[in-house]
Amino acid sequence: MYVGTQLQAREDDDYRVWSQLGIKHICQDPYTRLGTWTLDDLKALRDKVESFGLVLDMIQLPLPSSPIETATYPDILLAGPDRDRQIDAICTLIENCAAAGIPAAKYNLNLIGIPRTPDERGRGGSLNASFRWDQTDQNAAPGLAGVLSEDENWERIDYFLERVIPVAESNKVRLACHPHDPYTPPGYKGVTRVLGTVEGLKKFVQMRENPYHGLNFCQGTVGEMLDNPRAEIEDVIRWFGSRDKIFNLHFRNIRGGKLSFTETFPDEGDMDMAASLKVYKEVGYKYMIMPDHVPTISGRDPQGVAFAFCYGYTAALLQALNTY
Repeated sequence: MYVGTQLQAREDDDYRVWSQLGIKHICQDPYTRLGTWTLDDLKALRDKVESFGLVLDMIQLPLPSSPIETATYPDILLAGPDRDRQIDAICTLIENCAAAGIPAAKYNLNLIGIPRTPDERGRGGSLNASFRWDQTDQNAAPGLAGVLSEDENWERIDYFLERVIPVAESNKVRLACHPHDPYTPPGYKGVTRVLGTVEGLKKFVQMRENPYHGLNFCQGTVGEMLDNPRAEIEDVIRWFGSRDKIFNLHFRNIRGGKLSFTETFPDEGDMDMAASLKVYKEVGYKYMIMPDHVPTISGRDPQGVAFAFCYGYTAALLQALNTY
């Protein structure tokens, strides 16, 4: 296990800062021709990252967490007429990752984005992302996806997995899927989000079962699925970790639980992150541990400072875990 980051470098100094902070492993994306990245693009990105003494561990496939209305490849999840061509483009990108020496890619299978209600004040007046079901428009109209049943959602996911997982295996590229964030009741905005429950995630990793098919395990998002995250999270980690289905770890904490929570810094939420880290070690997790969402704080570089706090917190937990 080692600390990583998925922040996009704003300038070369960001690469230098990560190196100076001891962050050696990163997830980055090339900013050229989104969705049609060439092998040369990926090689150039890897070479740039390595020039700062860093390791390009992972990229994000052009299957983001944003709503399907803004997706690069919408037909994959909409079962549209261009679905097969768009899946072929993803397969080519996986092949290019392997050729460029990038061992893993993370992705989302998201239709309605990441629903949130207004930010709430947190520690010291920070702004923390929140979700309160009783503050949402529970009868919100469906979007581009229309009304999508659970069964149809699974069929579309399986259609995708059936075609990409063999490519990932033959190229030895781990594919890490992020859960649906947050859990929402069936039919919200017309969609039943099947990757928004622990049981759904279990079903997902057992579909087209393969050593290169697993999760970008977001502890914050999984906590959002639980009634009592502090009491329940360790068993969930053990289930997926003992089956080698965790390929990347978003080390994020929340206060609250299913349908009512606020995001926090890792040290102040309801889940015991030190205890969680012991479980990841127990099950043999061996990849990046990275911050995901962070509260919005004051100052000249709110994002950089908030993430730096999370890197240091995680590095200290790891050092203590491996020393005592």
